[in-house]
Amino acid sequence: MEKNRFFTESRKELEQYLLDRLLLMKLQGTGRLARLVAVLFSVLVMAILAALIILFLSIMAGYYFADLTGSLYKGFGLVAGFYVLVLVLLVMVRRKYEKKIINLIIAIVLDNPKDDDRD
Repeated sequence: MEKNRFFTESRKELEQYLLDRLLLMKLQGTGRLARLVAVLFSVLVMAILAALIILFLSIMAGYYFADLTGSLYKGFGLVAGFYVLVLVLLVMVRRKYEKKIINLIIAIVLDNPKDDDRD
C-alpha cells in the first residue's frame, strides 16, 4: 500500500515538474522573441529615419550639383551615379554583413538565460 502511494505521489510530482519546466521554456522563448521583435522594430525605425535623411540630403545635393553644372540632369545624374557606385560596393561586401546580421539574430534567439540580468 505504501509502495503505491509513493509511486502515485512521485508521478504527481513528476507531472508538476514537467508542467513547470514546459512553462519555463515557454516564458524563456517568449522573452527571447520579445527581445528580437524589439531589436527589429528599433532597427526598422532607425532605417526609415536614415532613409528620409538620405533622401533629403540627396535632393539637396542634386540641386547643389545642378547649380554647379548648370543642368538639372547633370546635377541629379551625379547623385544617381554616386548611388550606383554605393550599390556596387554594397553588393560586393554583402556576404560579410549578411553573416553579421544572421549571427546577431542567432545570438538574440539563443541568448543564454544567465546573461539576462546584464540589461
